[in-house]
Amino acid sequence: MNQKIKHPLLASPGSIGGLELKNRMVLAAMGSNFASEDGHTSKQLNAYYEERARGGVGLIILETSAITWPAGASMPNMIGFSKDEFIPDLQLLTQSIHQHGTKIAAQLNHSGKIAQEDVIAGRPIPVPSIPTSERSDMFGLLTQDEIMNFIKAGGPDGKGPRYHELSVEEIQIEIQHFVEAAKRAKASNFDAIEIHAGHGYLISSFLSPAVNKRTDEYGGTPEKRAKLLIEIISEIKKQIKNLPVLVRLDANEYRIDNGITPNDFLITASLAQKAGADAIDVSAYGNTSKGIAFTEAPLVHEPGGFLNFVKMAKKVLSIPVIAVGRIELDVAEKGLKNNEFDFLAMGRKLLADPGLPNKIISGQEHLIRPCIYCYVCVSQIFINKPMKCAVNGQLGNEHLKENIILSTAEQKNILVIGAGPSGMESARLLAMRGHHVEVWEKDKDIGGTVRVAALAYEPNGRLIDYLKNSLDELGVKIKMRTLATPESIQAFNPDHVVVAIGAHRDAPSIDGKDRRNVFDGEQLRGLLFGSDSNAIKKLSFFQQIILKIGRASQLLRNITALRFLSKIWMPISKNIVVIGGDLVGLELAEFLIERGRNVKVLEPTGSLGPNLSIVRRSRVVHLLKEHGVDLLTNVDIKEINSQGVIVQHEDSEKVFPADQIIIALGANANLNLSEELNKINISVSSIGDCTSVGYIHGAIADARKAVINL
Repeated sequence: MNQKIKHPLLASPGSIGGLELKNRMVLAAMGSNFASEDGHTSKQLNAYYEERARGGVGLIILETSAITWPAGASMPNMIGFSKDEFIPDLQLLTQSIHQHGTKIAAQLNHSGKIAQEDVIAGRPIPVPSIPTSERSDMFGLLTQDEIMNFIKAGGPDGKGPRYHELSVEEIQIEIQHFVEAAKRAKASNFDAIEIHAGHGYLISSFLSPAVNKRTDEYGGTPEKRAKLLIEIISEIKKQIKNLPVLVRLDANEYRIDNGITPNDFLITASLAQKAGADAIDVSAYGNTSKGIAFTEAPLVHEPGGFLNFVKMAKKVLSIPVIAVGRIELDVAEKGLKNNEFDFLAMGRKLLADPGLPNKIISGQEHLIRPCIYCYVCVSQIFINKPMKCAVNGQLGNEHLKENIILSTAEQKNILVIGAGPSGMESARLLAMRGHHVEVWEKDKDIGGTVRVAALAYEPNGRLIDYLKNSLDELGVKIKMRTLATPESIQAFNPDHVVVAIGAHRDAPSIDGKDRRNVFDGEQLRGLLFGSDSNAIKKLSFFQQIILKIGRASQLLRNITALRFLSKIWMPISKNIVVIGGDLVGLELAEFLIERGRNVKVLEPTGSLGPNLSIVRRSRVVHLLKEHGVDLLTNVDIKEINSQGVIVQHEDSEKVFPADQIIIALGANANLNLSEELNKINISVSSIGDCTSVGYIHGAIADARKAVINL
């Protein structure tokens, strides 16, 4: 084995129910909406999964699929296992996976009360007991475009879901649906199946005392609530030989009164093992009517959030235990070494970089593209759109076979202006394509506005580190403190220029915006990093001295150090009003409350955080409110004076006192340089925020498009 491997146990082989896997890395099931509308797999879906197999993962668990399709489907584009007609296409999928030495398991499911497509079609939804409804606190955070995607979820008459409490006889029919779907999986050459018994779906509704109020043999105790699952496992094992059965279980239900507890989970897991289950895939669930719950489970925000549940399971089970839930590689290696679990399942990490397993095995972990936990991927599913990834513009485009790597016979000298995410990503792709690339950056540090974003939200910084490592590996030169002008560019004589200089950031015209206690976004950035002399002059003499010391020591250039030091001291007063409640304003408010500031956010429009993904938006807004932050929308900003911010809100004039005001508005297109280059006939592409503000996702996607179109 390669001696450079930092995580040899992750790279080591393992087995589940006699199924030999080349390593202990598993692609966790995540809905993609890449399937066809008719329940068949598609070229897009096949290519997406094959790319993960090519990247070296040991086992792929297919996204959740409907055993009674179209009934029981939770997405508009969901894979079906309900008819033999699906088998030929499923065989093509498994064949494409197997050619890379990767195994694949079909995740079989009936979505039960989460079956959105049943609601839309007006079909009765099978449940153990009729559930109570609860209005979601996410709905008020949706933009108008997002709301339009939810309107049809009310069903044909707008009255919502039609629930049907299953009889004992009907339960037996559902069991056979699982068995027949498993047979189709076997016929389609899947190496295993996973029974989805979590996340609010049909089986987990039986397992949850919050939903299952039955008094017959399928309810009343943990053992009786597990009876449906146990009968499904037993029947599959009885009728199908040599097909490993994995079971996905919730170890806990968050923010659900009388929900599944860890003790319930351990009872169910033990019964599943006794019935013949070959592995337990440990997950959790949260109350979907609470926006923050989704980031507690199943898409956990806390690093290693389910590890305690995994350790509990490992102590009582003899079959393999699969861990999942934002587990970093060092933590996973340690967990395998300590026999806390047997396999590591990754979802978001393998969306961001499908080649992660191969990079581990080849000792190239510094080139792993990081997930920044922005929730763009799953937020797409919330609005019934295909999955995408903020840091991986190739996700969902694998089937287009655009062949970026070494695909040009005409090598060009290309100059990239700006070392933010769009500039560095375009430079990376251009170099991979075979061009000679140089990057110019006017500042003394790379990263652009992502440096501030990384200060507020640490995972953002990992993207800059990855891009820098990649450019170093490709031999791309970055020239710092190099101002690009039409004259200097013309002297360089490039064949093509990529302009990625970011947005023009200037606070809108507000009376009083030039006061000493008012900072716009650029000034705040310069203040925190000690790089804007005009902004620093607004501070007290004592504060200026401290910043000068910080600049001289180079500490203010180090994001990690600055993130720590800002919790001790920074030149930001106690009571802050932030004008602007989109991505920048909300993440800034989050940053400030973590450092003990009192914050109010005033947003001129009716929407908070439209450029934050829905799931992250819900989490941030929930936490801000929990910390007492006032979040006001439809606020007309009139003036900033010695008293604070004067506004018109809810038909009355109000004054919000503040020690300091931060204006988180005013990012606009910045095309001056591109237009000047066009005038002197220099071939140019403009990407990223200088064309339109799209933040990290827009920057990465723009870079890819520009390189492909070049």
